[in-house]
Amino acid sequence: MRAGDDEPSAADLVLTKTPPDDAGARTADQYEWQAVMATADGLRLYLDALDPGGNFNSSGTTRVVCEHHEDWVALRDEDAELVSAKHPGLPFGAYSTLNSLADDGGVAHLFNRWLTMGEKPTCRLVTTAGASDRAHKLVEIAVTARQRRLDGEPFLPDPEQEELLTGFGRALLKHCDGLPQRWTSPNGGPPESIPTADHRQQIIRFLSIFTFQDSVPRKYAPYAAPAMFAQPVLDRLGSTAPAGSVWEAVLAVFRARMRAAGPTPIGGLPPVLADPVGAASPTPAVFEADLASRIVTLTDIDLAIRTAIANPTGFAPLPRLMRTSRLAIKMEVGGCTDNTVERAEQLRADYTDFWRDPLAADPSARTRQQRLHRLLLRISDAATDRVKKPAGRWGADLWRQLEADLDQHQDTLPVDMDADLALGGLCELSNRCKVWFSDSFDIASEQARRRPAEGAGS
Repeated sequence: MRAGDDEPSAADLVLTKTPPDDAGARTADQYEWQAVMATADGLRLYLDALDPGGNFNSSGTTRVVCEHHEDWVALRDEDAELVSAKHPGLPFGAYSTLNSLADDGGVAHLFNRWLTMGEKPTCRLVTTAGASDRAHKLVEIAVTARQRRLDGEPFLPDPEQEELLTGFGRALLKHCDGLPQRWTSPNGGPPESIPTADHRQQIIRFLSIFTFQDSVPRKYAPYAAPAMFAQPVLDRLGSTAPAGSVWEAVLAVFRARMRAAGPTPIGGLPPVLADPVGAASPTPAVFEADLASRIVTLTDIDLAIRTAIANPTGFAPLPRLMRTSRLAIKMEVGGCTDNTVERAEQLRADYTDFWRDPLAADPSARTRQQRLHRLLLRISDAATDRVKKPAGRWGADLWRQLEADLDQHQDTLPVDMDADLALGGLCELSNRCKVWFSDSFDIASEQARRRPAEGAGS
């Protein structure tokens, strides 16, 4: 049902309601993944505003509000969609319980915001985790309830679905702030009577506007995004500009808005005579002006795209350094940072220098070196057993574990060799394919793939 003239629309409520909390602290890579997913939404909204000939219709009021109520909100005219983006990581697997979906998946937070806004917005969870077991069954109920809503028909749950709705209601009571005070038992009945039939109907209404969206994992997003999200827009525009350049231009806008670093029309000027006696409550337009630094309009996206098409080299992503040593390739595949790889290469060089003179002048030096290599391989074998994961990358964990273990073996190392130099020995063994920072793979083929861009490596 559309909002009447005498009541605020979903879009107005998003702009005028003050969130009880603002964006919390997140790691830089989590922010980046959320910016990527918000950019994908922005490009979809922009594509919808293009006619079949690629002409942009700028007359609408479609925009994205970043980090307000949820990770972002998509607004179009009077409609609003609250979007929560969750990347729990590859080892997490799937949301399997109703509690994990409500808590880890952030659905309880979405439910709370939806209630605050009079059940008017739609809601979406964008996540890299799947859903299984009871959580998957609840997502299936959401699909069915949404179709019933679109068909104008009521959703009548069967006994198994009733039990799932009751379980989800109890999960919401645990993880939805303020809900226990709003959801009271009829006539002061016992708490176990919650959720009631009315509460379950409210949950059905929520599920009928809720969408569970699988998304691309963080480590693949930078590579997949241009082809998946920017290329369809370029195809509609009839442009042959590089998708990577257009993607980077639009992503840069969303990166800034996700950190509230967009334009501020009044700068840092203080409010003066803002609310005189007799003044009316601020309109949604006033609230929206205060949120300007967080808003991406379709005009912003159009300008970024046109600029990138006209000057594609100015937005091309920086080329990544292509290392070709066996050690560097293994560590990169294992998920080690650039700084860790650079340090490993230096330690390996220091280790080689340490043995150069003894090996040339002392016949017994090679025996001592082989004894040390056996010790290092034993340490590596034990450390790998401790950190290796069945899914996800574990190279960085192995590096830290090796550092810690070598500190414990300082007394067994050769004279004049410290733990860092012994770590360089492990790096040399890795370069000889005796130590891996991931499951083994065809290292020679990967070297051959990288060498045309960089030249021969060792």
